[in-house]
Amino acid sequence: MKSCREATRLMSESQERNLPFGEQASLKLHLAMCAPCRNFGKQLRILRRISKSYAEGGPEKAEE
Repeated sequence: MKSCREATRLMSESQERNLPFGEQASLKLHLAMCAPCRNFGKQLRILRRISKSYAEGGPEKAEE
């Protein structure tokens, strides 16, 4: 099983590239057993969404 350090690295890398099947499978196995890493994944998705919104002009642009 992957360590938490390896799992968080893979989650971060998966934002920029497609993970090979073996890495996806080992990450999913780790996430099935590790609540802190699942939480990190949620936080990573939220940060990505916020960053994308900011880059696109954020809420202020939508109000104009």
